[in-house]
Amino acid sequence: METSLPTPWQQALDKLRDWARINSPWAIHYNSGSCNGCDIEILATLTPRYDIERFGIKLQGSPRHADVLICTGPVTRQSRDRLLRIYEQMPDPKFVVAVGSCGISGGAFRGCYNIVGDISAVIPVNVYIPGCPPRPEAIIYGVVQLLETLKKPVA
Repeated sequence: METSLPTPWQQALDKLRDWARINSPWAIHYNSGSCNGCDIEILATLTPRYDIERFGIKLQGSPRHADVLICTGPVTRQSRDRLLRIYEQMPDPKFVVAVGSCGISGGAFRGCYNIVGDISAVIPVNVYIPGCPPRPEAIIYGVVQLLETLKKPVA
């Protein structure tokens, strides 16, 4: 079996793609059953006061165009399949951010009859942002930490 080395053009395109992915991530938000407290804080990060767009982050409406999935709330039985479908529709590489206590551990809804569990019980999570609800500064910090890990070379 013969392995071919990437051409200089392919290497240049890979570097350009990685640069664009790191400097301009597109995000999609999904509420998997929260009380909307975290959703309001995520929307606050988009306002001019906090302005998360200064990091190049753009909120998208389609999972097919998004690099980052921002999830809030515990995963309910009704939203489990939708969350999986959204995650599978995202192109690789994809990253997941769990926002709020409910997304991390189930929060106040843990143990309820219709709760599957936290987000990591359904899909892999890259960054956890604690709080009930977390402040916009904490959300921005968590997303920036994700971007910093993407800048590090993979060994």
